[in-house]
Amino acid sequence: MNVEPFGPLDPALYREIVRRALAEDLRWGDITTEAAVPTDARAVGEIVAGAPCVLAGLDVAVEAYTQLDPRVEVERPHQDGDQCSRGEIVLRVTGLGGALLTAERTALNFLQRMSGAATLTRRFVDVAQGRTTVLDTRKTTPTLRALEKYAVRAGGGVNHRMALDDGILIKDNHIRIVGSIHEAVDRLRQAGHDMPIEVEAQSLADVAEAIAAGADVVLADNMDTADIQETVRLTRGVAKVEVSGGITLERFDEVAAAEPEYVSVGALTHSAPAVDFSFDLRPEDSDVGVGHQDTTSAS
Repeated sequence: MNVEPFGPLDPALYREIVRRALAEDLRWGDITTEAAVPTDARAVGEIVAGAPCVLAGLDVAVEAYTQLDPRVEVERPHQDGDQCSRGEIVLRVTGLGGALLTAERTALNFLQRMSGAATLTRRFVDVAQGRTTVLDTRKTTPTLRALEKYAVRAGGGVNHRMALDDGILIKDNHIRIVGSIHEAVDRLRQAGHDMPIEVEAQSLADVAEAIAAGADVVLADNMDTADIQETVRLTRGVAKVEVSGGITLERFDEVAAAEPEYVSVGALTHSAPAVDFSFDLRPEDSDVGVGHQDTTSAS
C-alpha cells in the first residue's frame, strides 16, 4: 500500500494537465470575453462551495488562473482536506478580469471532481471509525490518476497502487494463465522483488491456497459478508486481508465490522459525484461584495 502522507501536490504532476485543459476549452479564443471585457480590466473572483464537501484541488484551480495571468493574487480561506459548508468561500483570486473569466470553467472542473472524490472518501473513512483502512484502486480517469489519488488522500484514504510497478497483486487472470495460485506465488518469490505478495481470492478455497502458498495479503474479492468474516479468521496471524468488489456506503459498516486490514473502493475515483462550486466575479474597484448565486447550470 502506498501510505504517502497527505501534503501538497508537486506542480509538475498537474501543470501540463492544466495547460491541456485550458487549450481544450480555449481553442481559437474566448470570443465572448475578448469582445466584452477590456484587456486591462481587473476583477476579484470568489469560488463558493455549493454543497458541504471536503476540499481537494485548490492548487490545481489556482494553476488554471495563473497560467492565464501570472500575476494573479490568491487568498486561501481554506486548504485541501478542509471540511466546508455550503456558501463558504474556498478561494479568492484577484487579477485580469478576462483571464479569470476564461479560466473559470477549467478551474472549477478540476475542483469539483477532485473535491467529489475527497468528499466520498471522507464518508467511507468516517464509517470505518478506525476499524479498517480505506484504499482506492487503479480505476481512475486516464492521465488524471495523480490528481484523483491525491484527492483520496485529502479525504483521509490511502492509495493502493499508483501504477503496476508499485506493488505485487496476483489477480484471477494471472492465476488462470499461470495455472495455480501456488505457481504464481512461487514465480514472484523467485523474481526477488522486495514487496509483499498479494493474491486475489474469489472463494474460501482460494483463500486456503493463498495462505498455503505464503501470500502476505489475501484480497477477498466479491465475497459475501460471511465469507469475508471467515477469510479474516483463517488469515489471522498469517496474512493481512483486503476486501474489494462492489463495496458501497450502505454495506461498508458490516464489512468494516469484520475488521479486515484494508477495504478498497473503486467508486472513490470512478464514481464520486462532483461537488457544486460557483465562481462569483466583480470589478476590483467595486466595494460591493459578491453574493452566492446558483450557477450549477452555467457552461
